[in-house]
Amino acid sequence: MTAREAYILFNMMEGIGPVRIRSLIEQLGSIEAIVEADETALRSARAVGPELAASIIRQRDALDPAAEEERADRLNARLITPLDAEYPEPLRTIYAPPLALYVKGTLVAKDRHAIALVGSRRTTHYGRSVADRLAYQLGCVGYTVVSGLARGIDTAAHQGALKSSGRTLAVLGGALDKLYPSENRPLAEAIEKQGAVLSEFPLGREPDRTTFPMRNRIVSGLSMGVVVVEANYKSGALHTADDALEQGRTVFAVPGRVDSPPSRGAHQLIKNGARLVEDVDDILKEFEFLVPSDKQQAQPHLTTRPEVQLSAEEQKIVKALWPGEQDVDALARAVDLPSARISALLIGLEMKKVVRMLPGRMVELIVRDTQ
Repeated sequence: MTAREAYILFNMMEGIGPVRIRSLIEQLGSIEAIVEADETALRSARAVGPELAASIIRQRDALDPAAEEERADRLNARLITPLDAEYPEPLRTIYAPPLALYVKGTLVAKDRHAIALVGSRRTTHYGRSVADRLAYQLGCVGYTVVSGLARGIDTAAHQGALKSSGRTLAVLGGALDKLYPSENRPLAEAIEKQGAVLSEFPLGREPDRTTFPMRNRIVSGLSMGVVVVEANYKSGALHTADDALEQGRTVFAVPGRVDSPPSRGAHQLIKNGARLVEDVDDILKEFEFLVPSDKQQAQPHLTTRPEVQLSAEEQKIVKALWPGEQDVDALARAVDLPSARISALLIGLEMKKVVRMLPGRMVELIVRDTQ
């Protein structure tokens, strides 16, 4: 068995992970030596008792890494180990780098300039709008957007990056053949064309409460920084922020309404020293000396999509909605136009798919890159 196959084999095993495998490599000399070791040698290793040694022997004889690669190939996926050049460099430096990655799509060198956008599954229109906007702008200036393909903020982040024609990586909390949530399958297929969908879990592994925290360290590990858009106190996004701090990544947080539960986690992060994010410049400034200046292209404003033509009054409405959703009366006051005129303009903007009408006479901006 080759060293590469050994990495795939141990990644398939239950009860043993990257940290213990690294310890065994240090003790036995190589990953091939772990494959060849008998039960006595394994039992004598540090942090490996009789039970684990017997489990390793049993699983080693039952699992077939070559067959696993064939199954991945049938899914149009491939396996990448730390021995492969395609393995993401940022992951090599984290505490528990995955032994193998199942990948659909492409991983490229420019992905080292990546920012993770994460947050709650149950979110607000404001949170989704901010995630979409930040991801869009990051994609336009050349950053890869990383998230977890979950409902809510993750979905908005991937969608925003795709709209920018930029790259995005989705790290799953289960196997590639157990995609969750299932309604995001079309989104995953779109991501494969502009980035990659990846997982460390062997095929057949269902997502559960243990897999998502494991996934989070990869989301942060792939990234230069993690932006938490909305998160309550128990959100997995805060676990990702914790992983980011342990990995030496920068943590950012977007403030929200003080009476909104989904904002409490982000506010707590800011109290604890996370960088406050009001717009994309707050993120870009943090890395201006790390990312070459030719990558920091001018960020998109309201004049980058000529196919959407707006009048001067419509432009005023779009700019007024940039900070977030508003009710119609407040919007009329903000742009100093009569309510009847605002209503007529909103109908036109809704037909152009620039704004969306929400319950309670609220208006939300959908497209910000209009002319």
